[in-house]
Order: sequence, then C-alpha cells, then structure tokens
Amino acid sequence: MTATTDTRIAALRSDPVMSPLHLSLDVYYGDPARDARMDAFYSRFVTSGDLVFDVGSHVGDHIGSFRRLGARVVAVEPQPLCLRALRAIYAGDDQVTLVGAACGAGAGRTRLHVNSTNPTVSTASPDFVRAARGAGGWEGQVWDSVIEVPVVTLDALIDEYGTPRFTKIDVEGFEDEVLAGLSGPLPALSFEFTTIARAVAGRCLDRLTVLGFDGFDVALGDDKSMTFERWVSASDMAAHLRDLPHVANSGDVYCVSGGRQTGAVATAAAV
Repeated sequence: MTATTDTRIAALRSDPVMSPLHLSLDVYYGDPARDARMDAFYSRFVTSGDLVFDVGSHVGDHIGSFRRLGARVVAVEPQPLCLRALRAIYAGDDQVTLVGAACGAGAGRTRLHVNSTNPTVSTASPDFVRAARGAGGWEGQVWDSVIEVPVVTLDALIDEYGTPRFTKIDVEGFEDEVLAGLSGPLPALSFEFTTIARAVAGRCLDRLTVLGFDGFDVALGDDKSMTFERWVSASDMAAHLRDLPHVANSGDVYCVSGGRQTGAVATAAAV
C-alpha cells in the first residue's frame, strides 16, 4: 500500500459507521506478504495495461492487486457501505471505475440479502441464504435485511468498457446468474464456489463450456495456490468439486479458453 492508501484505510478503521467492515479491512489490508502472493498469482493472468473486471469487490483488496500489476479495473459492488469504502480507498485513481450494482443475468433490479455483521457474505441468492442455515461453518451468520439494488450484465459492461483480459466473480452463490449475462468468450475468469452451493458451481461449469472455456483449475480458500497446476476438463473439475469435503468450504475456480491445448497453469502464454 502507498502512504496515502494507508491513511485512508486508517480513517475507515476509525470510523464507527464502517464498523461492519473493520474486520475485512484488518484481514485484507496491511499484510505485505499476502499482497505479494496475490500479485504473483494474478500476474499469470494480468499484465500492465490490461482491463480487469472485479465483480463483487467488497472492500477492494483484489482491486489493489490488479492495480499494482498495472491493470485498469472496473469494480462492480452493490453494497452501499462497501461502495463508500471503495470510493475512499481509491479516490483519485482514474484507472478504477466503480459500478454500484449487482451483476446478473439481465438488466433491472434485484433483492440483496445483507449480512450486516459480515457483509462479505451478503448475497442476491435466496437459495444461498437457505443453504447456509444449519450448515457447518456457517453458524451465527444472519442475513438481517434486504435492499433493492440495480443489476448490470457482463455483456453490458463489455459494451461500455471493453473486453476484460481477466474477470473475477465472487458473489456468494449468484455466480451462475452472473455468467448467464455473458454471451461470448473471454480470455480468462474466476468464479467462487462454496460447498453449501455445489450445484451453482456445476451450472457455472456448464455455462462456461457452452461459451468455449476448456481449461479449469481451482484454488481453495484464500490460498492463492492452484490445486492441479494444469488445466483440466470441466467434467474433471465438476467431479473434483463434488468430492471435496464440506469443510473445504470455498475457493475459486479459474477458467481459460484454449487452456487444455497450452498446458501448465504457470505458463503465462496459457492465458
């Protein structure tokens, strides 16, 4: 982080209005080793001058990584409190565009289920909220309010801003709806999966196969380390996600077009 960013984060941490985000700010900012791991990981997908879409930005730590790699970022986030934090952190950065909306299958509006004490798991998916009830590892999570937010599609974002080199999708069980709003191939993307909503991941893999993606790998949790270190098929990835133990909880599936022909994940040319 720069000194200016440090100052802005410190101000947010001391702001009582931002108290629901204080834990996220502590976890996702101020750890240089974590930043370095993220940058090294995403450098296989992102280089200077690239356009990146960050769908579900939360408090923007991924924006920070993409910017350190020299990318332009379009960040999509529907939660007003998170947007307020993002505007403060990235104020004056003309290479970051903030879009105050959810991303989904069609333009319009949707109901966002807000977890006010843990906004990182707020979701537009009522199925996700139902799946979390009584699930191990999700004890104490309460979605205590609902707000209506605008919805944009990936296609509309591409029409307005251009085709991204990489797209990160992290929207708590709404990932399949996001991909339903994409009608053409992209070079590379990631989507979050959870073990309480495995069917969502299956639908994502089906949609991505239709769109022409053919190489997949996965990183569990917040660990930026690929499981296979090679691109595998959608069917192999689906089987792997089905077989994961519940305690694996979550992770991100990375997807490329042309990946199975280009070999190892670590090879920059593969994406």
